[in-house]
Amino acid sequence: MEQRSEAPPIQIELSGTAVEPVMRIAGEIDVATAPLVRDELAAALDAGARMVTLDLGAVGFVDSSGLGVLVGALRRLQEESDGRMVISDAQDGVRKVFEITGLAPMFGLAPR
Repeated sequence: MEQRSEAPPIQIELSGTAVEPVMRIAGEIDVATAPLVRDELAAALDAGARMVTLDLGAVGFVDSSGLGVLVGALRRLQEESDGRMVISDAQDGVRKVFEITGLAPMFGLAPR
């Protein structure tokens, strides 16, 4: 039997500084991957992040689980350090999810 090594369903790269991290996410943020995103965001907040940029240019889909994780991290950031979280480079389909749910302004997504 041949074993296949499949690419992970999501990839997360962290750059920037501890206070102003940039998290580049590639893949889908859904029920299967939301816990990974939550853990990465929690680690960034634990390290002292105050201004988090989420680069979602390579994210093709976000479901309600993913939205819940992002909103939860944003609320924690606001409550603990009066911080901000912004989304950059969102694809049209992902942007539309944030607009339809009314979350776009919370994440600094200006209407197009």
